[in-house]
Amino acid sequence: MELSQESIQQIIDNYVIPYGLNFLFALIIFIIGKWVVNAFTKLTKSLMKKASVDKILIDFISGIVHSLLLLFVIVAALGQLGVDTTSLVALIGAAGLAVGLSLQSSLQNFAAGVMLIVFRPFKNGDFVDVAGIAGVVEKITIFTTQLRTGDNKQMIVPNGKIYGDVITNYSAKETRRVDMIFGIGYDDDIKKAKTVLLDVLEKDDRILKDPAPLVAVSELADSSINFVVRPWVNSSDYWSVFYDTHENVKLAFDDANISIPYPQMDVHLDKLQES
Repeated sequence: MELSQESIQQIIDNYVIPYGLNFLFALIIFIIGKWVVNAFTKLTKSLMKKASVDKILIDFISGIVHSLLLLFVIVAALGQLGVDTTSLVALIGAAGLAVGLSLQSSLQNFAAGVMLIVFRPFKNGDFVDVAGIAGVVEKITIFTTQLRTGDNKQMIVPNGKIYGDVITNYSAKETRRVDMIFGIGYDDDIKKAKTVLLDVLEKDDRILKDPAPLVAVSELADSSINFVVRPWVNSSDYWSVFYDTHENVKLAFDDANISIPYPQMDVHLDKLQES
């Protein structure tokens, strides 16, 4: 059965032209939309770079922005073709919810990683105490932070545990105060001991003059008179000054015949009289 010229014209008018135009418009929407998405993604990257946002965060956010906008363009193009996008959007939303619930802990670490990168409570090279672990920060990623401990162990800590707890950054300030306590015997000369302690601090060039170091009697303990010694140093010199000062104080006390007492107990025995 041959189609008449009139039937062919009707097919062209009713199907070919409308669907062809819809396909053409959908293709135009996709091409122009994709170009707009790429341009907007580049603009987003440029703005974040000017704001000195971390490169990891720039790549991640720009990737999310690009994917979401491109998905919107695809849905718009399919709608132009006559596809029912309502059920498609609902399906995508349900799938996103399911993925979000299954990756709840990962999303928490991701959110914490974004906050750490944006607000910068610490940076690479800082010595920190986070989630009960002390070490040098080697790498900060979206999901985890890598630390190197003092005994050269590598620790990978989830960002969620870091941001949800107290963060102590020992490298945040240029200077730190070294807190030490030294005890002398009750028979020793307090003024002489204080002079010796000040002299030990004076001889160490790493100890800052401003603020001036503090040496003062802090406690009359059971077995000793305790001095609190608090010099200020550059943060990088903290531990070397801490260890050296203990050694130098012991040597100086020995030279000055000042004792460093140890805890002791006097026991008195009473002899029971025979009745």
